[in-house]
Amino acid sequence: GFGLDLADLREYQLHDDVRHIDWNVTARMQAPYVREYNEDREVTAWFMLDLSPSIDFGSMEIKKRTVLIEFIGVLSRRLTRYGNRAGVLLYGGGVDTVIHPRSGRRHVLDILNRLMGRPETPNAPETDLSDFINTARQIIKRRSLVFLISDFISTPGWAKPLAQMAQRHELVA
Repeated sequence: GFGLDLADLREYQLHDDVRHIDWNVTARMQAPYVREYNEDREVTAWFMLDLSPSIDFGSMEIKKRTVLIEFIGVLSRRLTRYGNRAGVLLYGGGVDTVIHPRSGRRHVLDILNRLMGRPETPNAPETDLSDFINTARQIIKRRSLVFLISDFISTPGWAKPLAQMAQRHELVA
């Protein structure tokens, strides 16, 4: 992913992993060479959450909203535990809440508290994911890991903005 940058090429040594051998350089130099990478440890993750009325559908015990909140809790805690930052964009007919990226357990608890305290919106306007994605592209300036969590029940036309976002960010939909 985008978290690895090529730092250097050096000659192979006995303790090196053979999976890191650069075969093109090895063929040119007639000796095995390995790639070394710099890992980007500070990753910013954004959760784009579609909280339109269709997300409140489900069985008596569990709704899509509950699964969404549990997923965000687990993943954001896993990310922020190692110093990465997590931010959230909430969409309910428009981007109405932006929680800027921070790290730490308290931040994750704040995100979950806001999600669980958010009321259902049964009469919100029709979901327009293209508007949501375009607004998110304006808000998220720095290259990030972006999770778009939606049921994708929307007006058509969101595929092109999604592809444009994927060109700049590491995107998981």
